Amino acid sequence: MLEISLHVLDIVNNSVKAGADLIGITICEDKQQNLLSIDITDNGCGMDEAFLRSVTDPFKTTRTTRKVGMGLSLFKSAAEATGGSLSIASEKGKGTSVHVRFVYDHIDRQPLGDMAQTITTVLSGNPSIDFLYRHTVDGKEFLLDTHEIRQILGDVELSQPEIIVWLVDYITEGLQEISQSA
Repeated sequence: MLEISLHVLDIVNNSVKAGADLIGITICEDKQQNLLSIDITDNGCGMDEAFLRSVTDPFKTTRTTRKVGMGLSLFKSAAEATGGSLSIASEKGKGTSVHVRFVYDHIDRQPLGDMAQTITTVLSGNPSIDFLYRHTVDGKEFLLDTHEIRQILGDVELSQPEIIVWLVDYITEGLQEISQSA
């Protein structure tokens, strides 16, 4: 994968497949600490300890359509290439948390990518799931909470094309604002 946002998309899709109805995505860009951190949490089915120990092995997967699962192993490799790390905590029946750390200015760090498109892609494909997207840049924060948006919209689905267009613009503007003022 060429961008970190695509890794995020892959992990979020894993959360959806695990039956999560609440997924948190937190991205923190801290240039003073030279750190880019990404945390993805869900309340899906979780993993037992045996599976958790081998989950970053590309030949360990729950998929039945193929015998490889490259997402977590590629994300881990991308982080480690910068001197960073990937760790996972999970409990069967309670959910999973993926924590990824990158050295921010490392030459091998992939670009973050288009997070507005990534977030709206998962929202449009999973309109009944609640997402909490928090992104900070040097202490300035942007927050998107789909539960709050649903309360405002009432019966209008998040997957409606005009809502998706609005969400892309809203997220893009919010991320530009925190990046410029940081």
